[in-house]
Amino acid sequence: MKFTINNNAITQINTDCLVIGVFEDTSLQTSAATVNQACEGALQKLVDSGDIDTAWKQATLLHGLAGITAARILVMGCGEPEKFSPVRFDAVCAVAGAFLRDHAAGNAHICLHDMQTDERDTQWRLRQAAVALDRANYRYTATKAPKAHDYDPLSQLTFSSLTGDDEFPAALIDAQGIAKGYLRSRELGNLPANICTPAYLAKTARGFEASYENVSVEILKRKEMARLKMLALLAVGQGSANGPRLIVLNYKGRNDASRPIVLVGKGVTFDTGGISLKPGMHMEQMKFDMGGAASVLGAFEACAHLQLPINLVAIIAAAENMPDGKAYRPGDVLTSMSGQTIEVHNTDAEGRLVLCDAMTYGKRFKPAAMIDVATLTGACVVALGHHASALMSKHDDLAEELLQAGQDAIDRGWRLPLWDDYQSQLKSPFADMKNVGGMPGGSITAACFLSRFARDQRWAHIDCAGSTWKWGGDEGSTGRPVGLLTQYLINQAR
Repeated sequence: MKFTINNNAITQINTDCLVIGVFEDTSLQTSAATVNQACEGALQKLVDSGDIDTAWKQATLLHGLAGITAARILVMGCGEPEKFSPVRFDAVCAVAGAFLRDHAAGNAHICLHDMQTDERDTQWRLRQAAVALDRANYRYTATKAPKAHDYDPLSQLTFSSLTGDDEFPAALIDAQGIAKGYLRSRELGNLPANICTPAYLAKTARGFEASYENVSVEILKRKEMARLKMLALLAVGQGSANGPRLIVLNYKGRNDASRPIVLVGKGVTFDTGGISLKPGMHMEQMKFDMGGAASVLGAFEACAHLQLPINLVAIIAAAENMPDGKAYRPGDVLTSMSGQTIEVHNTDAEGRLVLCDAMTYGKRFKPAAMIDVATLTGACVVALGHHASALMSKHDDLAEELLQAGQDAIDRGWRLPLWDDYQSQLKSPFADMKNVGGMPGGSITAACFLSRFARDQRWAHIDCAGSTWKWGGDEGSTGRPVGLLTQYLINQAR
């Protein structure tokens, strides 16, 4: 979607829809007050009569309001002003975006960022409004053509700068990059597994290399990974006809020898559970098990689009976990690239196996920080639901940077402990560790497993099993945590 600035009087802007906000039980403010004056009090009368619902996230569409050039006015209820937090602001913008997508408007002029929120300035509201509206405008069409009666999504959003300055603001530049990252992540996540294979993810990475001069890519296949003794990653993929890939993207945003940030994404493009076969109900949703890889690729593309002055490496451990005659088994002992041995107790705990070799490989880049992102455990969804990604790290400063980025982007994380007390649950009589720690603290013991491959690294683990899609839902991929990751990269760059 295209974002532009239009500082003409909002009453005179020729647009398919003008979008304004109103608070509950208070006088009309900012853009709403301007519109009310132009239509000689008609807007206030509609509010007073209850024809406009001012409760939080309620949408009312008006047509032909006197004194207003716009064909339509979408009035968004913002609820009680004292409760209008940044999270509530983001939700109002998202509802507005979804409403516009499903109605006859090809473009819109947005004034929601003039609604005051505590803690956040106008530029943040401008950026967040653009990102939220763009995300809500999304419609999946890769394998399902729109119906004849479906309205086309919005093609353009215009905004008032609120400062009178016609220069394109940095807030909208950031918004374009973040929105691009979300779109990439969602498109990859929503594709079926017969299309989005490990090879397809590698092809996507090749596209980045072709699009940006300072991006290079290396793709490792079975033979190369075998030479490196990535036997944990290879074991997960050995039961599939779609061979695994280790995808290594390198972005050079600085000409000096600055140590890069390394993002590692779990790219299990379909997860049957392997020999430890999952139940059939909702197994089709296991195409989303590459949500960590999708978000890493989305954040990488956002960084390259914005040309952030940092160095960044993205490593995608891509494999398909299938129950073939060659598949790995419970009881197998695998030797990882690090040399540590792993007794397999459950082949459905495969994400940590592909990640551990990818993380070991990532050490060669001498990262300033290493962050792995994965739809790793169902236990994470039990703990946090679909609202927050789980964050675990022994590095308090890194954890705080990531948590703050999530707050800034309204793509929130929540920190869980990573105490050594949990490590004993991974003990095995036949290997250095087993790949599951039992039911208690399942998300934490999974992170404990990964921590053994991140020794001497400034490292954090993000479990996005609940945030990247909703179990049993039909909304598809959310694209998260692209917002958190991209905001973290922006903060590091600036």
